[in-house]
Amino acid sequence: MSTGDGGTGQKGGPGEKESGDRGPAEANSTEQVPTRGFAGLTARDLITTGVFTAVFLVFMMIGSALFAPNPVLTFWMPAASALLTGPVYLLLVAKVPKHGPLAILGVVIGAIMFVTGMYWGWAVSSALLGVVADIIAGFGRFRVKPLNLTAFVVYSLAPMGSYIMLWVDPDAYTAYLTGKGTERAYMDTMLDTAVDWMLPAMILATVVCALVSGLVGMRLLRRQFERAGVTA
Repeated sequence: MSTGDGGTGQKGGPGEKESGDRGPAEANSTEQVPTRGFAGLTARDLITTGVFTAVFLVFMMIGSALFAPNPVLTFWMPAASALLTGPVYLLLVAKVPKHGPLAILGVVIGAIMFVTGMYWGWAVSSALLGVVADIIAGFGRFRVKPLNLTAFVVYSLAPMGSYIMLWVDPDAYTAYLTGKGTERAYMDTMLDTAVDWMLPAMILATVVCALVSGLVGMRLLRRQFERAGVTA
């Protein structure tokens, strides 16, 4: 049945498509491209980021609680935290595959570490490595698994911004933390334990634990979310 006569009923030439007539593949390709810049984050994205940042903090604190109270074992806290937080981190990437959430997580975690009395270097490294991780994952549009895993490994090194000062400037480090309420005896034991090989061992242990945690996280994501079209 004709809807009109002449040219008045036609909407464009034969090669043109109405925006509402796009096929499913074309529409999906537009929706799945991660938005560049923080301006692309919706209110829902920010809420999701906040929830996963809180969960990340909980798992990080669980890892910290196992080692941080002991001045001899505290050096292995970054590795323990990395071992627990990989699935949460990668799930955040999968849920909000855009620039912004990883940087926000880094800034928020760093701010919390600072206000709770941790050395300021941890706050700085958390914020900076959060941005670096965001950039790394962004190279693959947050869809490339090796890049997402690399981003997590890089961010897992954030606590080193604090611990490294034991070797760079132990006096200033001790003065800062004792001024924040850390017992002098605790710091003295840390200084005695911080032998030369300890720093590279800490970094290596953290990287290995982050890789293991990240691989476990990717396996869990593949099992639980592939049917929903979400990948880590």
